[in-house]
Amino acid sequence: MSDLSFEKIENIKAEQWSFLKRQIEYISKNSPFYKKLFKENSIDPQGFQTFEDLHNLPITTKEDLQKKNSEFIAVPEADIIDYVTTSGTLGSPVNFALNNADLDRLAENEFRSFEQVGIKKEDKVQITTTLDRRFMAGLAYFLGLRKLGAGIIRTGSGLPLLQWESIEKFKPDYLVAVPSFLVKMIQFAEENNIDYRNSSVKAAICIGEPLRDQEFQLNALGKKITDLWNIELFSTYASTEMSTAFTECPAHTGNHVASDLIYTEILDENGQQVRPGEIGELVVTPLGTQTMPLLRFATGDMLTYWDDACSCGRNSIRLGPVLGRKQQKIKFKGTSLYPQHIIEVLNAYGKIENFLIEAYLDDLNNDKLVIIVPDSFMEFEELKDYFRSQLNVAPEIKVSPLVELNKMKFPRTSRKPQIFRDFR
Repeated sequence: MSDLSFEKIENIKAEQWSFLKRQIEYISKNSPFYKKLFKENSIDPQGFQTFEDLHNLPITTKEDLQKKNSEFIAVPEADIIDYVTTSGTLGSPVNFALNNADLDRLAENEFRSFEQVGIKKEDKVQITTTLDRRFMAGLAYFLGLRKLGAGIIRTGSGLPLLQWESIEKFKPDYLVAVPSFLVKMIQFAEENNIDYRNSSVKAAICIGEPLRDQEFQLNALGKKITDLWNIELFSTYASTEMSTAFTECPAHTGNHVASDLIYTEILDENGQQVRPGEIGELVVTPLGTQTMPLLRFATGDMLTYWDDACSCGRNSIRLGPVLGRKQQKIKFKGTSLYPQHIIEVLNAYGKIENFLIEAYLDDLNNDKLVIIVPDSFMEFEELKDYFRSQLNVAPEIKVSPLVELNKMKFPRTSRKPQIFRDFR
């Protein structure tokens, strides 16, 4: 694979179409889901000649991936090496799988991302995200850094004391972290007299939460971090289904798209491509994936894009930060959730009959999730641990008298119980 980003735009488009055509041909021969889709919609995959022809293909949704998960497998089961899990729109986890070629592709994507940021072989990088629990991103970071040859410090998520001990011991140049966790690390350092401002860390590659606004300026969260800790912050945006990450360069003017690894569309409500700077839903076709290839997969994320040349010299398009979610989507601590996810966890937990789910924006403009339970319930930490085991994150738990809880749950103006209340 070779990065097309520095080529002329016409060369980028020509090469990307070649990759896209090849991917469609592969999928038409190997994916049970798309074979059936082509047949039901009388689509001849050999007939695709331009990017516009791709619009004849129906959008693939998260519901499709959840309900017909096994039909997306396009390789023999014996070829699958790694299994990961994400959350589906309807609540049950969505399984995802990768073969050797997919893992190589994942490594290539992150290798380029880290090079783009400026990381070199002689640098050391501390990964503060989990590499276990069927989480793709942590593995991707490890594979990319291994390909780059950089030093890797795998501390995993949480545990601020371990993070600072590792920084002191191994002197990493970069961190990979969720931005809000950087805030916790700073707070811990200040409470324990750690001289974090003079640490070895010079930059952080950030996952899970936006750092910038549409004008490329740091948002409240980004400013809070950099006001306290003079390190450079790089945004990266990805999802398991995309099998691809979009990362900033040092110009910090959007997340670059690797044109030979993924084809992106940003569509309006009518399924038409929006203009640069306009908001639309990101729809992706990962290129070169083999195990669970997707065509025109709707991410549900609303964002903008730019197609002018970047000052770094790259000519491929750049994506802006995620501005909002479709319907009731919640982006909580880097995990995409819907109310049904929480409902299913609470129902499976089995010890709470009445509950209410609420979504807010916190002081840093990130989604905040609160579960209200009867005041007779006391096992808060047990419930949070159960949430972590199911969704990898734990919401805030609040209590209310059962009478008040039922009043909120059954408002007079509604004929149905209101289990989810969105105050964002």
